[in-house]
Amino acid sequence: MPSRPSIGSGPEAELPEYAGHYRLEERLGSGGMGVVHLARSAAGLPLAVKVVHAEFARDPEFRGRFRQEVAAARRVSGAFTAPVVDADPDAERPWMATLYIPGPTLAEHVKRNGPMSLAQLRHVTAGLAEALRDIHRAGVVHRDLKPSNVLLAEDSPKVIDFGISRPKDSELRTETGKLIGTPPFMAPEQFRRPREVGPAADVFALGSVLVHAATGRGPFDSDSPYLVAYQVVHDEPDVTGVPDDLAPLVLRCLAKEPEGRPTPDEMMAELRRISARYDTQAFIPAQRGTPDPVRPAAASKSPEPKGTSAGTGESPAEPGRSPGGPGRRWPRLPRRVAVPLAGTLALGGALAVALLPHTGDDPAPRSAPAGSPTAFHAWSRQLGSDIPPVCAAGGGALRCSAPGVLAASVNPLDGTLQWLRKTPAGSDSTPAPVMSGGLLHAITPDGARLLALDPDTGRSRWSMDVSRYQGQVRQTRETVLLAAPDGTLTGVDSATGKEIWRHRLPQPRPLIPYADADGAYVTTQAADGVNTLVSAVDPATGKVRWQHRSPGAATPVGVFAGAAWCLQRNGAGEAVALVGHRLSDGVVSRRVPLALPLPEAKATLHDGRVYLLATGGALVAQDLGTGKQLWRAETSVSRGSAPAVDDRGVYFTSPDGRLLATSVTTGTPLGQTRPRPAARPDRMVAELGAPVVVGGRVYGSGPDGSVFGVAGSRPEDW
Repeated sequence: MPSRPSIGSGPEAELPEYAGHYRLEERLGSGGMGVVHLARSAAGLPLAVKVVHAEFARDPEFRGRFRQEVAAARRVSGAFTAPVVDADPDAERPWMATLYIPGPTLAEHVKRNGPMSLAQLRHVTAGLAEALRDIHRAGVVHRDLKPSNVLLAEDSPKVIDFGISRPKDSELRTETGKLIGTPPFMAPEQFRRPREVGPAADVFALGSVLVHAATGRGPFDSDSPYLVAYQVVHDEPDVTGVPDDLAPLVLRCLAKEPEGRPTPDEMMAELRRISARYDTQAFIPAQRGTPDPVRPAAASKSPEPKGTSAGTGESPAEPGRSPGGPGRRWPRLPRRVAVPLAGTLALGGALAVALLPHTGDDPAPRSAPAGSPTAFHAWSRQLGSDIPPVCAAGGGALRCSAPGVLAASVNPLDGTLQWLRKTPAGSDSTPAPVMSGGLLHAITPDGARLLALDPDTGRSRWSMDVSRYQGQVRQTRETVLLAAPDGTLTGVDSATGKEIWRHRLPQPRPLIPYADADGAYVTTQAADGVNTLVSAVDPATGKVRWQHRSPGAATPVGVFAGAAWCLQRNGAGEAVALVGHRLSDGVVSRRVPLALPLPEAKATLHDGRVYLLATGGALVAQDLGTGKQLWRAETSVSRGSAPAVDDRGVYFTSPDGRLLATSVTTGTPLGQTRPRPAARPDRMVAELGAPVVVGGRVYGSGPDGSVFGVAGSRPEDW
């Protein structure tokens, strides 16, 4: 047996000879969490065995995370991952054995050969989209997809190292203020809202991985991991060098908000559409026996990589190793000097960085040449008449409803109608269709049925009667929440329509004003008839985490700095304060009074500030951190929509169909669109939908039945 190299002094200097009954033959690589060895099964099958460092083996918290890694890897074992053969997370030195997969990692391949060719990139894109589809179907979120965790096997790319993955049903939680991952490949929500990380974070990471594969660098590039983290949350991704036919899809993957990203299934559908314009085999991995294997690279003094499958938490220790392995089906690339990936912090344990402020929607993407697939221009499209359509962004499209239109899918770049589902006209206040569980959820105009539609075609997948809930229907990423007048709360799987839990509150007539992936905040009237009871409900299980009294008539508006914030109104319906309930137990931890009461104010929480638009036109920005009013502006709008906010402006609509913009820092007016009044002058608009802000663009609607899009960067030109 070859001698095993020492990795230093102390307990790690003498590496174990066995993991269980597997004899460890040689070291393949090491990282922050452990060492990966080559071993053999009793039948001679080559294995990659990951053995945890002794210092981590003594840490109960780490053992719990390693146990979770083993469980996650077992759940996702399949064609696009390394199958788990055996494991013992309770051993003195915990270990896991997976099938050995010869081949370089994507990071090694790009480091040696430079950016991939278009054919290679299509192959990798399709393979990784399929891998994420299978991983997510198994109920696992990887949370650390990066080039060093992608193995280029001869048949397809393999995703490895589930060391910081989290099953959707796991009770393990990231500690407050402590983030885990590799900054250049982490999604914005991993910095801003680490407890809300879901499958969409893996899609964002995939977008970053594809940019690295296509260019040799990431879409956010800096020598400082902290600056990279800032860029991920705030800045535009740089996709220069990504092939034109893939760039729009990659940009969708890199949307700042999770709901703006495609699902793996949507990615695969888009890849099929792209491939139809070229060779129909463009995205099909090369089959065994296909010619054009990669030729062995020139001899090097560095040892050839052995390949691996069990992750170490870092790339293998020897950074300059060449891709190798006989029979490789990856077309050979010219050798280049690749830009090194800066700021990678794969620590295996926790990466602790200060939480960055949430800046909201995507900043404007880099400008594209006119006529290119990603070029945006202002547009307007008619969907109805006399009532403003209501819209939401999801799955890379604008999803709208209007009188006579149950749901419509609109291309956000040019307003092209992708599909439209008609319905008999009914209520003027039908909510906008929303994406949940990979499907588009729409409610019929009479409020009686909820339909889940295929987001690509508009065809029904499932439907259910929701008439008893009287409009109290709220979606999170994966769950439909329903509140009945008798106090019954019900959770329904968004993808299947099947009930997953039911719970009854002691109080009747609950409302669900606010919900996200981590919690729903349900309100009921307190017994005194004056105050409000706020209940924090787990959307996945229906468990009531806490119930606490909030002063006055309270409406939850969002979560910030460890608190769920409610807008407090007095008996006259005026907003008078913002009240923070501690997320851990619901206790009121802070009350921020407003300088003046705001009648019938609509509020939006963004980046630690609440923006309120009141009847009469007062627009106020209130800082939750300092408790101070930042500015107050008197607008020309006597009754407006709820405001929408990004890092440039505050946007709202007026009853005559104008979209107005003010500076987010000063409240100074920036511009407005032309009016879009209803054709019938006697028609009164009952409810105004808030604008939609995504990707640096602003989308509004008017009482004339139109939906329109404008560039948020130049409101003065609207």
